[in-house]
Order: sequence, then C-alpha cells, then structure tokens
Amino acid sequence: MIQDIFPHSLHNHYNPKALPDDRSRIFYFRGNRIFLETGRPSILPFFKELPSEKFTYLFSLDGMSCFLAESKRKIFPEGEWLTLRNLRDRKNLPKEEIFAAWTAGHIQRWMMENRFCGSCGHETVPSPTERARICPHCGRTIYPRLNPAIIAAVVREDKLLLTHYANRPGAHFALVAGYTEIGETIEETVRREVMEETGLAVKNLKYYKSQPWATAADILSGFWCELDGSLDIRVDEIELDHAFWAKREDIILQSDDFSLTNEMMTIFKEGYKPFGK
Repeated sequence: MIQDIFPHSLHNHYNPKALPDDRSRIFYFRGNRIFLETGRPSILPFFKELPSEKFTYLFSLDGMSCFLAESKRKIFPEGEWLTLRNLRDRKNLPKEEIFAAWTAGHIQRWMMENRFCGSCGHETVPSPTERARICPHCGRTIYPRLNPAIIAAVVREDKLLLTHYANRPGAHFALVAGYTEIGETIEETVRREVMEETGLAVKNLKYYKSQPWATAADILSGFWCELDGSLDIRVDEIELDHAFWAKREDIILQSDDFSLTNEMMTIFKEGYKPFGK
C-alpha cells in the first residue's frame, strides 16, 4: 500500500520549533498542485535549492525535516506542477516521496480550509505546542480532519464481489467502499454500504487492515465479509455502473500497489481464504 515504504520511514511527530537546513525537503503547493523537480531520481526539492520566506514544519522523511513552503516566488527550476492524484500515475517516482507528498497535501489542505474560525470567523493561528489551528478570539482548537471510511470485500464461496464506479470510465475495478455516518459504527457502515450499493446482505465481518488515503483525507478500514442470503445484485446506479461476482482467476488488479482495495483483491486472487473455506 502507499504507506508501505520500508526501509524508508515517515515520522509525523510535530515539531513547531524545527527550522530548515540545506538538507530539508520542501513542499510547494499552488492550489491543489504540488511542485516536483524533474531530471533526477529525487523529486522533492531541498531547501537550499528553493529557500522560502515562510515555512511550516510537516514531518520527517528518512530523518530529513520536511516543510510546507509559502513564497511569492515566480521562478522555479526545471519541474512540473501535478495534482496528488496525478502522482499515482507516475510509476518511476520514488514511492516514499509520493507518500510524503500525499501526506503533505493532506496537511496543506487542512491548513487552507481552516484559515478562519468556523465558530466566530476570526483568523486562526498555528498552535505553539501541537499540530492544530487556534482561534485567538474564541479559543477554538481545530485539529487535522480524518474521515473514517470502509472497504468491504464480500466473499461468496470462491468468488469476490467487484464493483465499478459510475461516470468514471477509466477507473479500476474496486470493492464496495463508503464513509461512516454520524451515530454509526464501522461495522454498521460495512453492512449499510454493501446493501445500498449492491442490495446484498453480509455477515461474519472480519477486520483486515487500515490505510490513510490523503487525497480524500480518509482513514480506511478494510473488512472481509460473507454473503448472507440472496446473491442477486441490485446496483445503485448513482454510485456504480455495474457490480459482479468474479472468480479468483478473473480478477483484474489495479496497475499499482498503492491501495488497500488492490491488496485485498490481490491476496484473494492468489488463493487467500478469509473464512478458511
């Protein structure tokens, strides 16, 4: 998955007193696009190459401090501006740097969306002690947002339920997915989403793994579950254009190893039996 970058490591401990040095990595954003250098194996610029007037500590990558840069700079070295989603299509880029860029983008978007207090409208400021925004007027503290969501791999004997999103002609095949709603447990989300999208009931939920998914500010929880009752699929045509039962050998995998969805599809295709049958 995208966060599986060993032997590299990303440490998200917040250090508001950290200052950049020549080896620090810099993240420049313009809207939803990030600047990446080209013509060398490493894609993230160093501070010595692109010093900035204002910066915010993000995290460390392989022991090197990483900062979000704010600058009126108009001239950049050779490079390009890509959305975080575009990065997934660049197979030659270092995986650890893509994960770092996604994580930086998550933080940058949260900072931009919370420049002003949602309670009183006053401009917020960074917390001096933790990764948070504080309203100096009403005292509200705003932490980075995480949206809980699920991935549901529904199994029927030796087949897996696959879906395809509506209005996304180039999208990969996927598993049932959706956000947890207010007043709902994660397990209830699994049952509701499977029923809403495919008309199927499930039982024997078995937790698998979790994954941060920065482009949607998600924390995903993956579950295996068994079909409970009728196998007749009734597709929610707003969410999906089709859903079907796929034999292991017929499962078409995604083109990279970034997603929790693809990992679950992969191990099932390779013979994994989540319920020992």
